[in-house]
Amino acid sequence: MTHAADGMPGRNADDTFAAVCPTPDLAEPGSPPASADAPVAAVERLTLLDALRGFALAGVLLANLRDYSLYGLLDDDRRAQLATAPWDHWLDAAVDLLVSGKAMTLFALLFGVGFALQLSRTPDAAGRWRFARRMLALFALGTQHAWLFWWGDILRYYALLGLLLLACHRWPARWLVWSGLFVTLLATSLLHPFMTGWSSRFGDGAAIAARALEAFSHGDWLQVVQANFARDVYWHLATWSLVFFTLGRLLLGAGIGRAGWLTAAAAHRRQWLAVLRWCLPLGLLLTLFFLLQDRGLVARWMFGLEGMPARMLSRLLRNTAYLATGLGYLAAFVLAWLQPRWRSRLALFAPLGRMALTHYVTQTVVGVWLFYGMGLGIGPRFGIPGVLLAFALVFAAQLWISRWWLARFRFGPLEWAWRSLTYLRPQPMRMAQA
Repeated sequence: MTHAADGMPGRNADDTFAAVCPTPDLAEPGSPPASADAPVAAVERLTLLDALRGFALAGVLLANLRDYSLYGLLDDDRRAQLATAPWDHWLDAAVDLLVSGKAMTLFALLFGVGFALQLSRTPDAAGRWRFARRMLALFALGTQHAWLFWWGDILRYYALLGLLLLACHRWPARWLVWSGLFVTLLATSLLHPFMTGWSSRFGDGAAIAARALEAFSHGDWLQVVQANFARDVYWHLATWSLVFFTLGRLLLGAGIGRAGWLTAAAAHRRQWLAVLRWCLPLGLLLTLFFLLQDRGLVARWMFGLEGMPARMLSRLLRNTAYLATGLGYLAAFVLAWLQPRWRSRLALFAPLGRMALTHYVTQTVVGVWLFYGMGLGIGPRFGIPGVLLAFALVFAAQLWISRWWLARFRFGPLEWAWRSLTYLRPQPMRMAQA
C-alpha cells in the first residue's frame, strides 16, 4: 500500500491484484474468442495497462519504503537526530509532493478499469461468481500479508470494495464517473464533522507506533507479528477515510474502463490532453500548498473560514490534490505511450506490471529483511537517502527478474496461485504448456 502519512491511504488482467480482467482488444485478427470460463490468452493482454501498473508499482515501492525502513514511525525529535536530517527534510518533502497518495490513486483507478473490462467480457452470473471468488482469494492473501508481515497492506480494501462494486456492474460510464468523483472528493469532507475524535477511540496512536518501532527494531519474529497486528488494527480502524479514498477511485476507474479511454487510448487523445492540462497543474499546486502549510511555512488559511467549515474545505481540497495529480500522471503516461519513440521505453514497465501482485508482496519481504531487527537491521539510520538507495536497488532487481521470469513462465508465482483459485483448477505455468 502506498504510504498513508499524508492522511490517505498500500496491477494486468486478472492475473494481478489491481486489475482483475483480461483486455480483449489486442487479440490477434481471426483468433477465436476466449471461453467465458477460461483465462484469456496472452495475445489478448493490453500492454498499456501492464506498463501503467509497473509504473505505479515503482511509486508504491518508494512510498512504502519509508515505512519498511521505520523512518515513518520516528517522531520529529528522533528524525532530527539522524545524520541525514538536513537531506531528509527536502527529500521527504519531494516524496510527499510527487509520490505519496499518487501511486495509490493510479492503482485504485486501474483496479476499477479492470473490474469494468472483466464484467464486460463475462457479464453473466457465472462471471460474477468467478469475480467474487477472485476477490475472496485476494482478501485472504491480503489478510495474511498484513497480519504476518506489514500493517500497511491495501489488498483487503481492493477485495472487499471490489465485491461491493458488483452491485454497480450494470451502471453506465457516466454514473460510475460521477459517483466516483462524489465519493472521492466530497464524502470525507461531508462526514468530517461527525468523525471528530474518531481515532482516539481506538487507543493512543503515538504509543502504539512507539511499541511497533521498538519491536520492529529489536524484536524476534513473534514480537514483530504481535506489534504489527496491533498497529494494523489501530491504524485501519482510525483511518476511516481510506475506505472512501479507495472506493471513489474504484468507481472512477470503472467508469474510465467502461468508456474505453484506455482500451482505445488513441481515440480519446483529446480527452487525455484535457485531463493533463487541467489536472496535473492543479494537483501539484494544491499538493505544494498543503505541503508548505503542514511544515509551517505558510499560514493555515482557508479563504477566511474558521473552525469546522475551514477543516471541511481543507479536506475537500486535499482530496482534490491527490486525485488531480494521480489523474494527471495517468494522462501523461497515456499520451507519452501514444508517441512511438516513447512507447518502447515505457514498455519496460510492462513485465513488472504483469507480476505486480508477486512484486508487491515481495517488496514487503525484502523491506522487512533489510530494515527490521530480525533481518539485517539497517533501520532508519540512513534516513531518506537510504530509502532512495534501497528503492533503486530493489526496483532494478524487480525489473530484471520480471523479464527473466516471464520469458519462461506465463504468470508470476502469486498470480498463478490466484488465477488457479479463481478458476478452481491449476493453470498451465510454463510457456511450453500454453
